[in-house]
Amino acid sequence: MSTTAITAAVVEGAGATFEIGPAELGEAQADEVRVRIIASGICHTDLLIREGTFPTPMPVVLGHEGAGVVEEVGAAVTGVSVGDRVALSYGSCGDCRSCATGRPFYCADFFPRNFLATRADGTTALSRDGRPLHSHFFGQSSFATGAIVNQRSVTPIADDVPFEVVAPFGCGVQTGAGTVINALRPQAGSSIAIFGAGGVGLPAVMAAVICGCDPIIVVDVRQSRLDLARELGATHTIDASQADPVEAIREITGGGADATIEACGVPGVLRQAVDALAPDSICALVGAPPLGTEEAIDVNGLLSTGRIVRGVVEGHSVPQFFIPQLIDLWRAGRFPIDRLIRAYDFDQINEAGDAALAGDVVKPVLRMG
Repeated sequence: MSTTAITAAVVEGAGATFEIGPAELGEAQADEVRVRIIASGICHTDLLIREGTFPTPMPVVLGHEGAGVVEEVGAAVTGVSVGDRVALSYGSCGDCRSCATGRPFYCADFFPRNFLATRADGTTALSRDGRPLHSHFFGQSSFATGAIVNQRSVTPIADDVPFEVVAPFGCGVQTGAGTVINALRPQAGSSIAIFGAGGVGLPAVMAAVICGCDPIIVVDVRQSRLDLARELGATHTIDASQADPVEAIREITGGGADATIEACGVPGVLRQAVDALAPDSICALVGAPPLGTEEAIDVNGLLSTGRIVRGVVEGHSVPQFFIPQLIDLWRAGRFPIDRLIRAYDFDQINEAGDAALAGDVVKPVLRMG
């Protein structure tokens, strides 16, 4: 089997830094494409995996917000050709009930296809010095100059869309925006409170503006993020280190929000997001805490108010449909995702990850060069 020489950022073990070096990329299978990666967003999930908080096998090439150019297509691939510009997103099987009914974000095989970093048959597309490296993380492993990707994870994009802008759409951006537009579907004039002003929460703010929500309340502990949320359309901000967000939201809304989003994955915040709801309203759980995290919820409080808690994966987004919608909104100036992005060269990946963890940058995007 022939291989293609690439450069990849490898995580050797839990807690290790990204190590950039040469690697070999195998051939695309019948339903796969080979993509030259031009840009890749860094998602908080990548950094959690690097620390070993999920059972992703190592050594592994992470990255799941890739964008680039198709260089090879498998024999069974349709809808994309060599030379096409594409954005990459999560993996799904295409055969289970959820996939067959247009809900690949709840694919029955979602966890192994996205977190276990192999193809469905257990093989990997990556190696280094003859040693296998785990690939296909979230369908792609985009912290590299090349990736083998299943066609279901590929969305063609137009020539006028910068790779650095569209790359983060594949996970964090579509998750935040999609949670509002696709999952919550708020009516104009309804209230929404978003807990966490990061790479998911701030796209949710933009989407809430698009949907006409009012008030739009954002909760965080970093004043710079709260200031940015205001600039993006939030009508109210709450510093949770200085005030009780539940009481503040109830006061702003006159009793509770019509919808809330838990977008930070911090234990204890889900309870606040539920308690801040009005009766017969819904909390979208988006933030991912470490595996095994449990949350105490007032059961009678749910029962007596009709409140709903719903997990939301990938913003209920079908990437091939939703990413083009977000691009159209970006073109129209209604979705200024550029405001969140800071570009880094590929060899600055550890610096970029540290900046994201420190809260100094909302969405770092790697330029592969």
